[in-house]
Amino acid sequence: MISEKLQKRFDDAVAYVNNFTEPLPADTLLKLYAYYKIANKNYDNPGSKTPLINAFKANALIQAKNITIEQAMKKYIKLVNDEIKKAK
Repeated sequence: MISEKLQKRFDDAVAYVNNFTEPLPADTLLKLYAYYKIANKNYDNPGSKTPLINAFKANALIQAKNITIEQAMKKYIKLVNDEIKKAK
């Protein structure tokens, strides 16, 4: 079971990314994508109309497939704190 504190930290990190206006490196975006999808138990196929983008997204999910929901949330938060907030 996910603690309320972790859920709140994750939700805050997601909101921060959603409101972030600066461009982010593609590898960071792909990691965020994979962690977010795992944290939300959403394993649907990527919905891009561009096959190459779908391939990158699918690859990011495959690379992160063995982590738990809690680990995905923590990795998402750490990525936001270490690479996005510090870069600003």
